[in-house]
Amino acid sequence: MQTHLAPEFAGTAEGREAEAILRKCVHCGFCTATCPTYQLLGDELDGPRGRIYLIKQVLEGETPTEKTQTHLDRCLTCRNCESTCPSGVQYGHLVDIGRAIVDAKVPRPAGERALRWTLKEGLTSPLFGPAMRVGQAVRGLLPEKLQAKVPPRRDPGAWPTTGHARKVLMLEGCVQPSMMPNIDHATARVLDAAGIETVVAPQAGCCGAVKFHLNDQDGGRAQMRANIDAWWPYVEHGPEAGGVEAIVMNASGCGVTVKEYGHLLRDDPAYAAKAARVSARTRDLGELLPGMVEALRPRLKAPRARDVLAFHPPCTLQHGQKLRGGIETHLRALGFDVQLAQNEAHLCCGSAGTYSVLQPDIAYPLRDRKLQHLGQLQPAAILSANIGCITHLQSGTDTPVKHWIEVLDAALA
Repeated sequence: MQTHLAPEFAGTAEGREAEAILRKCVHCGFCTATCPTYQLLGDELDGPRGRIYLIKQVLEGETPTEKTQTHLDRCLTCRNCESTCPSGVQYGHLVDIGRAIVDAKVPRPAGERALRWTLKEGLTSPLFGPAMRVGQAVRGLLPEKLQAKVPPRRDPGAWPTTGHARKVLMLEGCVQPSMMPNIDHATARVLDAAGIETVVAPQAGCCGAVKFHLNDQDGGRAQMRANIDAWWPYVEHGPEAGGVEAIVMNASGCGVTVKEYGHLLRDDPAYAAKAARVSARTRDLGELLPGMVEALRPRLKAPRARDVLAFHPPCTLQHGQKLRGGIETHLRALGFDVQLAQNEAHLCCGSAGTYSVLQPDIAYPLRDRKLQHLGQLQPAAILSANIGCITHLQSGTDTPVKHWIEVLDAALA
């Protein structure tokens, strides 16, 4: 695709990156076939090809409007289009650039600004935990829609205390310790059973995704730098010199973001090299599973063969990190009957971080569509790998929705 960038963007870092991405796009339209919002709305401008054209127009000097902003807002950033694209267009990076430019030129209404500020500051605040505990205490009195965002309090169980030669560093995240602390504790117990010690850096917080994708990109990068500072003593040296062998992510949304620290901070002279090392050392929890199968097999109680477990791979896992098939394959090797939905297993469930709050008219139909396909398996439980997907799916079904690591943890003898 030919481009003619306006003078204000020509020669800038964002302009050069956007131009390189745009020139890869041949407008073939393969991406529209796998775009959730295009599937629902049928509007060319609510698919990747149309949004790419909108961003191109803005970069070439056309004035964006509220309509431009709306079509970019409706994108889930699921990156399904990247998995489909035969030309390797990095749409996720392009839409981040486009949203930042459009938001700078198109003021949002006061109510919309207030909601987005509340999400980006509230979810990442130290006060989120206490607020969640209050919400859980009065959950039965909350409106139904709010109850869906406040999972019942669960006992996370004990954190293992055994030391091991093998050590990994785990990001607890910003919302997961308050909403579902059992996921982090289950992760530590399963890793312990496989002979791996889990270490946590208390100073680390939100991975930066919440603020970054709400167009507070400076705030998101500040959180990334803070995490790098907190992790650096653990990753500066390799495991042979006392460092950890990996930074493990048990929320795929955090994982895809941390794996991109190197890209997002590449122009920061103080952090570029450190960010690249952090990204290179980061692994999704599922990437450790193949190496744990033999150690875990004798430790597990035999699962009930009749229990079908439906697996929903989050977009951040299968499209963002390009990790497909591994988790379900190795859970089957451990004796679990794990199945994918027979239809549309590649499509987004509608969670997408804060999307289900900002775009409920799209998020909830996508949720129900996903649950319909998963329900055809008649599963005893639905498994996923990201807290956002788990919470969102659970709001629409009585079938238990869990992180896959919880199933392994429960099966430990």
